[in-house]
Amino acid sequence: MGLESRMKSGVPDLKSEMAADAGRAVSAQFRPRVAILMGTFQDERFLAQQLDSIRAQTYSDWAIWASDDRSSDATLSILESYQAKWGRHKLSIQSGPAQGFRANFLSLACNPAIQADYFAFADQDDLWHPDKLTIAIGWLESVPNEVPALYCARTRLIDEENREVGFSPLFARPLSFRNALVQSVAGGNTMVFNAAARALLIEAGADVSVQTHDWWTYILVTGCGGKVFYDATPKVGYRQHGKNLVGSNASWLGRFRRARRILIGHFKTMNDRNIAALQRMRHRLSPESLCVLDEFSRARGEWLIPRALGVKRSGVYCQTLLANLALIGATLLKKL
Repeated sequence: MGLESRMKSGVPDLKSEMAADAGRAVSAQFRPRVAILMGTFQDERFLAQQLDSIRAQTYSDWAIWASDDRSSDATLSILESYQAKWGRHKLSIQSGPAQGFRANFLSLACNPAIQADYFAFADQDDLWHPDKLTIAIGWLESVPNEVPALYCARTRLIDEENREVGFSPLFARPLSFRNALVQSVAGGNTMVFNAAARALLIEAGADVSVQTHDWWTYILVTGCGGKVFYDATPKVGYRQHGKNLVGSNASWLGRFRRARRILIGHFKTMNDRNIAALQRMRHRLSPESLCVLDEFSRARGEWLIPRALGVKRSGVYCQTLLANLALIGATLLKKL
């Protein structure tokens, strides 16, 4: 039975079972500390529900660091009320850079005052499943501390009333640098990563001009020889509503929008920014990743035939047939 069939039939995913077993094996003598990095802005409606879902985690050794990006609604008041109930040791509040969500999250990830064993990005309007941290830490504990490691998962899509409306795409191909270079598949709202991965973000800098914080994290970890675990079992209720800054790409409308962005050159601009940012981290990239990056970068500037051959030699790929067709189209149209 294939992975997708097991998901639909209700049979537990083997990878998730292994991660759960690892989670139960976390030593009782040493409980790693988790810093939850939450960017907030204008979310008085859903924030309390997200905070409550974090409070309900089966793993309890966590602290939230919330960076509020100058909200004018009740967002900051909600944070302060939870801080008063939980204590500053559980919820710390700081002012964001007011330069958008990417800069807000990277300001948290690169803040030297935040010390922990593991780090988790958290959106302000989602709902975490109770075992999210337990499962993630269980896998992360299996990776040597010096190796950058990133846990991410599929998401369960929910509407404004917390009703399930679907799932994010189920990815079956390996999560690697060849994939990360051209596709953001690991949602930041599912990410938990170790200190070695966090050190890469710090070295690259909070001011790095990348497309998104989560795509950048995926690129860095895979490019620098790290490990990524993709959990096919959703651990986050990913809120879909009118004010989503990104939202799910699972619908046909989302796919149409992606195709349109390629045609108008938005995909090329995103690649320009990510590749430029990688240049300051060339000394950290693995030899294999350097070859992929340089081959792909050269091909992007060539005329049609050498461009197509160069992209093929680089080995970059997307997770789904439609996404790969879009990649081919971008290559042919020089929108890469």
